[in-house]
Amino acid sequence: MSAFEIKVNDIINRLMVAEGKKINLQKLDPDYDFSINEKKAEYVLEQNLKKRMSDLQYRLYAERKKALLIVFQGIDASGKDSTIRHVISAFNPQSCTVKAFKEPTEEELSHDFLWRIHKNVPAKGEIVVFNRSHYEDIIQPRVHKTIHKSIWSQRYKHINAFEKCLSDSNTKIIKFYLNISKEEQRKRLEERMTDPSKQWKVSERDLKDRKFWNSYVTAYQDAISKCSNMWAPWYIIPANKKWFRNLAVGLIIIDTLERMKPKFPKPTGRQSLESLD
Repeated sequence: MSAFEIKVNDIINRLMVAEGKKINLQKLDPDYDFSINEKKAEYVLEQNLKKRMSDLQYRLYAERKKALLIVFQGIDASGKDSTIRHVISAFNPQSCTVKAFKEPTEEELSHDFLWRIHKNVPAKGEIVVFNRSHYEDIIQPRVHKTIHKSIWSQRYKHINAFEKCLSDSNTKIIKFYLNISKEEQRKRLEERMTDPSKQWKVSERDLKDRKFWNSYVTAYQDAISKCSNMWAPWYIIPANKKWFRNLAVGLIIIDTLERMKPKFPKPTGRQSLESLD
C-alpha cells in the first residue's frame, strides 16, 4: 500500500466536520494538501478515481433504491464551477443533474424558502449536484441584513429537519465548503478581469461583496457548525490549490458512494438465450 493510499482515510476524516463541532474557518489552512504530490494526485484523479465514480454511479442508477445529493458552497471565486467541471464530469449526465441556484424569483419568494430546493432533489437512482443551495437563504440575508434575524436564525433547524427527511427517504447528502483565502480570491478575481474569456464571470456585486468577507466567513462557519450531521455531513475543503480540491472532492464522493453499497439488481423472471430466437 502506497503512502498516498494510506492518506485517503486521513483526508476524509480530517476534512469532515463532526456533528456538534464549532469550527473556526480563520484557523483552517486553505493551502493544506496533506503533503501529497500534485502530479500524482492529478494522475490518480484522471486515471482511477473518475472511472470508479462512473462505475458506482452506474450501479446506483441500475439499483434505483438510493439517491445522492452533492452540495457545493463557497465564497465567490472559491471554485464551485471549476470543481463541477473537473470532477462531476466523471458522471453520466443521463442520471446526474447540476442545478445552480440564483437569487429567488418572485414565484419562489411566494413560497417557503425550501420549496424551490425540494423539487430539485434527486429521485432514486440519481445524483444531483447543487451549485449553491438552500444555505444561500441563510448566508445572504444574514450578511446583507435583508430579512430579520428572527427569520433566518430559524432556518438552521428547518434545514436540519429537511435534510433528515431526505436521508430517511434514502437520499444521501454530502456538502462541500470550498475554503479559500481572501488573498487567493483577489488573485482569481484579477485573473478573471484580465481574461476576456472570463470577464463575464465577474459582476459588480462580486467586487462589492469582498467588503463583507469577514461577515461571510462568520455566516458560513455558523451554518456549517449548526448543520453538519451524521446524515448530511459538511466537508471543509482546502481550495487554494485547485488540484488538491479536485482530489479531495473525488475521494469523498467515492467513499460516500461505496458506503451506500449500490448493487446491480437481480434479473426478474427466467432468462435464457433461447428466448431470443
